[in-house]
Amino acid sequence: MKKGYLSSWAKNVAPSPTLAVDAKAKALKAAGEDVCGFGAGEPDFDTPSFIKEACAQALADGKTKYAPAAGIPDLRNALAQKYLEKGVLKELNPAQVVISPGGKYSCYLAILATCGQGDEVIIPAPYWVSYPEMVKLAGAIPRIVFAGDEQGFKVTPEQIEEVLSPSSRMIILNSPSNPTGCLYTRKEMEAIVELACRHDLLIMSDEIYEYLLYDQAEHFSPASFSPEAAERVITVSGFSKTFSMTGWRLGTLVANPKITKAVADLQSQTTSNATTFAQFGALAAMKNWDQSMEAVQGMLVHFDRRRLKLLEGLKATPGITCQRSEGAFYLFPNISSCGLSSEEFSARLLEEEKVAVVSGHAFGAEGYVRLSYATSDEIIEKGLARIQNFCGKLN
Repeated sequence: MKKGYLSSWAKNVAPSPTLAVDAKAKALKAAGEDVCGFGAGEPDFDTPSFIKEACAQALADGKTKYAPAAGIPDLRNALAQKYLEKGVLKELNPAQVVISPGGKYSCYLAILATCGQGDEVIIPAPYWVSYPEMVKLAGAIPRIVFAGDEQGFKVTPEQIEEVLSPSSRMIILNSPSNPTGCLYTRKEMEAIVELACRHDLLIMSDEIYEYLLYDQAEHFSPASFSPEAAERVITVSGFSKTFSMTGWRLGTLVANPKITKAVADLQSQTTSNATTFAQFGALAAMKNWDQSMEAVQGMLVHFDRRRLKLLEGLKATPGITCQRSEGAFYLFPNISSCGLSSEEFSARLLEEEKVAVVSGHAFGAEGYVRLSYATSDEIIEKGLARIQNFCGKLN
């Protein structure tokens, strides 16, 4: 074909590097290689049994037909109640909640519903790999603001203000962060919200890791700060990370009614709805909240131990420095003193030592790599020994 087969959108979007690294590690394992994989962004625990049982019961009860585009009413109501308790919603209004096929899709719908051709979206870096691609798929322009480990990977209002223009439309916040595990304090978050209000900007607050916290850290939802903040903040989350439900593909979005109506309309023309019977599993997680949090705390005991073990090992590695994370299940060490680019470091580490990490380049942060500690203690110990051996040869 003279005009080619692909659209400009398809040509310009990059594949997910985190999924690519995980797929490559799994392919090497399948070929018989002894690979230590630190690339996966998912808990290595099973979904709690009572959630699976509720889904199985929904299947047995014939809950296999289309659901409302915005989600089953009981689940939306349960989520609205939870967000009312957190102060994100000012009144119980399930119409302000949309259930989507995954937290990733909730992010995309938030951007697609509010940003268009020529709009600029401010993305703090290091960022989750999909944010810039989602912005581009909406026809908008990513504006990257970088904060390195010397400032705890957190951007300041002054940095954001420097890149603002008449086309600025949205700021994306992710706290706790993927890839760094950093967490904004209430004061830091309030300063960014104040800036957004002053410049009439929307905020997309990605809170997918809000319950995975360490060291008595506290998570803050910017939509809870004031009625004006609630009006302009789009809160996205999901069930994947908190309840180890990554394959269930269930995301959530909370915003003002105009935005949620637009999001539901977009969803009705794309995916129709999130999987019906899966939503009944999520409903069980919400209705049995104490039991759900007990399961989360059980995961956190293991995550915290692994976090500290991996942190200690990385800090003892020649040429590597590493910030202590406060949330999620990632560490983002600085490898710039090793004399290799992030991509070369990651590629050689996999080739020479069979250790899979994700290059910081994918997160807008050259000189860093991401490691997930959502893996076994055995893999962490073996992987650290191999990383130390690799870096020892470089330095």
